[in-house]
Amino acid sequence: MAEKAKVYFTDFRCPSWRENLPQKLARLMMTAGFGDIEMEGKYVAVKMHFGEPGNLAFLRHNWARVVVDLVKSQGGKPFLTDCNTLYVGGRKNALDHIESAYLNGFNPYATGCHILIGDGLKGTDEVEVPVEGGEYVTAAKIGRAIMDADVFVSLTHFKGHEQAGMGGCLKNIGMGCGSRAGKMEMHSAGKPYVKEKKCVGCHACAKICAHGAPVIENGKCAIDQNKCVGCGRCLGVCPKDAIEAANDEAPDILNKKIAEYTKAVVAGRPCFHVSLVQDISPNCDCHGENDAPIAPDIGMFASFDPVALDQACADAVAAQKPLPGSVLFDKDSGCDCGRDDLLYANHPDTDWKVCVEHGEKIGIGTRQYELVKI
Repeated sequence: MAEKAKVYFTDFRCPSWRENLPQKLARLMMTAGFGDIEMEGKYVAVKMHFGEPGNLAFLRHNWARVVVDLVKSQGGKPFLTDCNTLYVGGRKNALDHIESAYLNGFNPYATGCHILIGDGLKGTDEVEVPVEGGEYVTAAKIGRAIMDADVFVSLTHFKGHEQAGMGGCLKNIGMGCGSRAGKMEMHSAGKPYVKEKKCVGCHACAKICAHGAPVIENGKCAIDQNKCVGCGRCLGVCPKDAIEAANDEAPDILNKKIAEYTKAVVAGRPCFHVSLVQDISPNCDCHGENDAPIAPDIGMFASFDPVALDQACADAVAAQKPLPGSVLFDKDSGCDCGRDDLLYANHPDTDWKVCVEHGEKIGIGTRQYELVKI
């Protein structure tokens, strides 16, 4: 039997004036072994989600400041990072992405460090990273700045997710660190397509494509699927957001691809992972809104093992009862889904367990954990 991974946990109680929540997170991280990572003079990527404008469930900048200060105390050079999105919104390119982060409080004065968008201005600055043992991905397309870092730290808001079942550590890393082409590879087995009503025939896509896939006829574009290689550059340059990625991958395959992308990011360098299980929204922070939490705030988790961390967080949430006023309570579904699992009740069309099971299979970590409470 494989050795259990240690996952460290503490709740959100601060009954004494001697310690506040940021200090409690710092103590959790140091107890979990964060101080053992050699960081002197090294670049440290702190991967998190800055929140889509209009969403209020994302992790606040105060939590990022805790991680940044600990990195600096160990001589590291931290930067906050995420990669651009495929969809239309406030984080589609690096300029809008940073502006959205600032709007949500992630400025250098509040966090103590700068933001680097991992895949560059248009989501095309990527590194192809081989995935040893990958069943669906042979080479993951990861944002270059993230791969250039010497040390990788993930800071995750744990929540529900409409496609993956849960938005945990593996989702934050695997999907979040993928470049535009990488995200397309995970989401789709196909190629981008054009919404003809939005297209104005400006030829921006045709100019950026190295393969001649965009074809302009009668003032409208179409993508030649035989020529398209799925790089996603056309999505980044379209001024009318007329080009979109197909979202046709089955949830189980999507989750397995996320796990394989995670392996590309974490393999071969020091990594540490933190998940905060609070404001447990039913859907991703990529939404421009957030619904009421489906479960009560639980606590902070930290581990060197991302699979064990996700399993521990999922177990903690899955065992909860729906909060009154949440979508699950309104549905009166409770946990009566045959699995005694709140996450599954939230999105019964996808199984969150697939991602952690595949992560364990390909050697990212283990689902067997020992919960160490502090």
